[in-house]
Amino acid sequence: MFNIPEELKKLPEKPGVYIMKDKEDNILYVGKAVVLKNRVRQYFQKTNKTERIKKMVSQIDHFEYIVVDSEMEALILECNLIKLHRPKYNVLLKDDKMYPYIKITLNEDYPTLRIVRKKFNDGAKYYGPYTNAYAARETVDYLNKIYSLKQCRKIFKDGKRETPCLNYHIKKCMGICTGNVSKEEYRKVIQQVMAVLDGKSEELLKQIKSEMEEASQNLNFEKAATLRDKMNSIQNLMQKQKIDIYTENDLDVIGIVKHLDRASIEVFNIRNSRMIGGENFLLKEVGEEPEEELVATFIKQYYTGDNVPSKIMFKQELPEQELIREWLLATSGRKSIEFKIPKKGEKLKLIEMAEQNATIAIKNKTDALENESILLELMEVLNLEKLPKRIESYDISNISGTDTVAGMVVFENGKPKRSDYRRLKIKTVEGQNDVACMKEALTRRLKYVVDKTLEKNPFGPAPDLILMDGGITQIRAAQEINDFYGLSIPIYGMVKNDKHRTRALMDIDGREISIAGRAQLFNFVTFLQDEVHNTAIEYHRKLREKNIRKSALDEVEGIGEKKKQALLKHFKSVEKIKEASIEELCEVDGISEKIAQKIKETLLSS
Repeated sequence: MFNIPEELKKLPEKPGVYIMKDKEDNILYVGKAVVLKNRVRQYFQKTNKTERIKKMVSQIDHFEYIVVDSEMEALILECNLIKLHRPKYNVLLKDDKMYPYIKITLNEDYPTLRIVRKKFNDGAKYYGPYTNAYAARETVDYLNKIYSLKQCRKIFKDGKRETPCLNYHIKKCMGICTGNVSKEEYRKVIQQVMAVLDGKSEELLKQIKSEMEEASQNLNFEKAATLRDKMNSIQNLMQKQKIDIYTENDLDVIGIVKHLDRASIEVFNIRNSRMIGGENFLLKEVGEEPEEELVATFIKQYYTGDNVPSKIMFKQELPEQELIREWLLATSGRKSIEFKIPKKGEKLKLIEMAEQNATIAIKNKTDALENESILLELMEVLNLEKLPKRIESYDISNISGTDTVAGMVVFENGKPKRSDYRRLKIKTVEGQNDVACMKEALTRRLKYVVDKTLEKNPFGPAPDLILMDGGITQIRAAQEINDFYGLSIPIYGMVKNDKHRTRALMDIDGREISIAGRAQLFNFVTFLQDEVHNTAIEYHRKLREKNIRKSALDEVEGIGEKKKQALLKHFKSVEKIKEASIEELCEVDGISEKIAQKIKETLLSS
């Protein structure tokens, strides 16, 4: 079952696309995020939303997400998925299939870069189609800026203009019209531009870096700075255009990550040069089986004939690779299927992106499985009738019966739910009586389980299990309140040894239940016991410090915070200060005989 609050906690702090779905797995909404964790959580918070979004959120049963490397990639992938699925709650524009291309006019002596909507057989070089016009335009702007390309439509051969255009004067054009740039020199620049658009930028960046270092060594710092800026711009551009420059139009990308005895496989689907989505699969009990064998097994089970693309890309050579390829040909009826194993470049980066998504997925799923395993073990050890998905634990803290408090912690699905932690100041018990204090705390909590008419329940739903931080007296105190309200919530204690470390669990009859040989469960109980103890004691300290700061000394004229703290540190309590003589008070730094007299008069009259 998909638990939205728990899944929200697992969201990565990375850019990506999220997909909201209803109970029938229909896509309700597709959105992009700079930080997935922040953006998706906003939908489930009590913030101002439009009626359309409120209605959409009310229908969400579960969500999925795909992690990418940049906001621009998220934007492009979002556009692709919206065009493909046309979700009900996305604002849909008219589906104009005239996607833009980037055109390089190689049929001219001095080629230019342009955005066009149609592709012709005119000797020019076309890149695309781009599903996002903004990304295409920004790419052209970047390249024109980096390389100072010719931007005007005039055709220059060997002639010159008496006055160069404005672009030349503001350094946006290398100045073809001046006649100082040869066709051969300009063509070399165009070759670099094409390398960037082809995704072959690594060699180009190495070349620019080498030129930059040479210029720096020759003390030509202006040229070095120009080359540095060009290198940074190309790296930035590579990130911005990566998602939408696939030359493949029917490709699946497979990434795999192993962790312990499980493996996570992420499949990216690219159709018509666009990424249209991804799926994740968890393989259990894989043992020491190599990744390439797991991928081979996955391919044989995942592809059923009608979902086989013309190309499948993965990282390593597969066992019986040719045999598997022939089997896919036979089952799919395709004329050709190609297996691709990239060693570098953008295709390898695409596999690495799939692996990144697989890593996030296996972490989330492994945590959930391990937590469920601990709860199943706890259920078995305590002989519970149902899985203890919500566990509450209580502890009392005080010093000599003053500032007594109760701490309550909540674990849901094996993880702390700190938003449900509560700190209760004991109101009805005077002096040191932990049993009475625990009864008050449990009475105030469990009445909300019984009386559904009470408004504004501050404690949340009923627990499946209560674990007391203490021995038999605490357990019986809690059980008394449990019986008083006619409840049957299982109650056990967490007992510690002489060194104040978790030793075992204890039932209502005082019988200890050993968990010593169960490492995961032992660590879980220890963590829970430490958590409730710390919660109670931290609240007690906070109240005690507050009460120390607020004392009868505040009424003494001439006593500030510094003198008050010095007196309390020296005498330990206001009562001891009250009993002290004038001479004893004057022993404290900053306390004169006059101030000591005022202290005595004020305290004795209070």
